[in-house]
Amino acid sequence: MNISISKLLKQYWRSLTLLMLVMITVTSLFPVEHLPTAPGSDKTHHFIAYCVLMLPVALRRPKYWLAFALFFIIYSGLIELIQPYVNRYGEWLDIAANAGGVLIAIVITQVFILFSPK
Repeated sequence: MNISISKLLKQYWRSLTLLMLVMITVTSLFPVEHLPTAPGSDKTHHFIAYCVLMLPVALRRPKYWLAFALFFIIYSGLIELIQPYVNRYGEWLDIAANAGGVLIAIVITQVFILFSPK
């Protein structure tokens, strides 16, 4: 049985995207006394999270898929605006990292589609 990751992403893109969006929302807005230490930069974590969020959408390319990209970037900005009200820090550079993650996901999938066998 040969099931590729791209086929799974294309088949379950809605569920994966919704799950990732919920995970990002909860981890971004859950009030904490102290942020846990994690290896790497906070901006790297933002970049990776939003790249993973956008990958299934960019790979599946539903109608208005670029609107999803814009929505994810705007949504990340709204999260940053809400964070100070839930004992978190909102930073404008986080939005830039999030936007970078969304954009690199689009680039990755475009390259994948370009070089994948037809």
